[in-house]
Amino acid sequence: MKKLFLAAMLCIAFVSNAQTLGYNDIGVLFSKEKINGTARYNAMSGAFGALGGDLSAIETNPAGAAVFLNSEFAISLNMNNTETITNYYGNNEYSENDITSLSQAGGVFVFESYSRNSDWGKVALAFNYSIANDFETQWFARGNNNYPTWIDDPNDANIQYLNSDGQYFENFTEGRNDKYSFTFASELNNKMYLGASFSTYDIENLQRILLEEYNTDGQGNNLEASLIQELYTYGEGFSFNVGLISKATENMRLGLAYQSPVWYTLSEDYLDSDLEVYVSNTDELITDFSGYNAFDYKLRTPSKLTGSFSYIFEKKGLISIDYIYKNYSNIELDMAGNFGFIEENKAFNTDLEARGELRMGTEWRFDKLSIRGGYHFEKSPYKNALDSDAIEGFSLGAGYKFRGGKIDASYQKDTNTAAYNFYPQYNNINAAELDIDTSKFTVTLVLNI
Repeated sequence: MKKLFLAAMLCIAFVSNAQTLGYNDIGVLFSKEKINGTARYNAMSGAFGALGGDLSAIETNPAGAAVFLNSEFAISLNMNNTETITNYYGNNEYSENDITSLSQAGGVFVFESYSRNSDWGKVALAFNYSIANDFETQWFARGNNNYPTWIDDPNDANIQYLNSDGQYFENFTEGRNDKYSFTFASELNNKMYLGASFSTYDIENLQRILLEEYNTDGQGNNLEASLIQELYTYGEGFSFNVGLISKATENMRLGLAYQSPVWYTLSEDYLDSDLEVYVSNTDELITDFSGYNAFDYKLRTPSKLTGSFSYIFEKKGLISIDYIYKNYSNIELDMAGNFGFIEENKAFNTDLEARGELRMGTEWRFDKLSIRGGYHFEKSPYKNALDSDAIEGFSLGAGYKFRGGKIDASYQKDTNTAAYNFYPQYNNINAAELDIDTSKFTVTLVLNI
């Protein structure tokens, strides 16, 4: 018991510097929604705010539900591949993750107006399920920063392990943010579409990290320290969305949509430390387990404003552009009225800023065949981010109409860099640099109702 207590006391510095995601990082992560919908939507990089007529498009602008000519049902399957190269003090490591999931399912019901005296035309009711964000990834880093943080022997105060033989860090995350949207939209004078939607969210995120240090005292004695931390965050949220699409001319459409903040009620289970320390001089393995802690809190994400433009070349094709504005400094954490998260909310204001996201897409029709492409660019919300931390990508796709429906396919490619600091309290230790490459293949089946 004495040895366990001594080991626990000596590991304080080691434990406090191996970090799962902090509340500020969680706030940013949960505020993001990926381009993740039908294959047609993905193929055009989500640039659908002034177009509508797609079940994923109505999550951008609910007015798009009234653009549908007929009732239909759609279901989509994603195959996602993520490749990560980590660089830690000159050493590169490669990891790859593959996941297949049902990424979208929904339907829209269109009702024609039979009133001759009303300015209102058809009415549309829609429901759509989508994965707003997925958190599936695993990567590891290996290198030597020549800075051991565990230097004391748990049993012998005269032995200090001041030399480093290297470090190993592994990060595993899983979970996703499921979004359920309910939409009502209508057409006015055949020139404008208006819509509103209400969305609920079901979010889960599990992160598990492993940090290992290999240190020596320079006289043949070795110390191997291994630490596991785990953070499981889960909860529910809701938001609303209103929008309009205007036919500026016969061929040109303009769109505007506002999505409210998402108000989340979250809970977490946190494992502070599962520790193992092996010392060679006594051939002894010392363990310590902190147990789990539970905590509840609330999160408010920033609102989102989307301005859109599209031009339709009769029945031949179209081009479309969306610009999305979101102020990440408006993220806020709350402890049900208590005075918690004061420093975290200050950090949102000082470290984050408003960012824009650009989406561009095009589609060209050849009888029953459609060819699509797109480009998207989203800067990191962190003020000190590198240019390469921006998410940049392209998309391609095709669709084929058949009697009673159509089938669509798309391919997306995104790249960005990121940094992860698993010794955040040591300014002289560099973060691991991540080079992330994501590919996604989507297939959608659309059936007319």
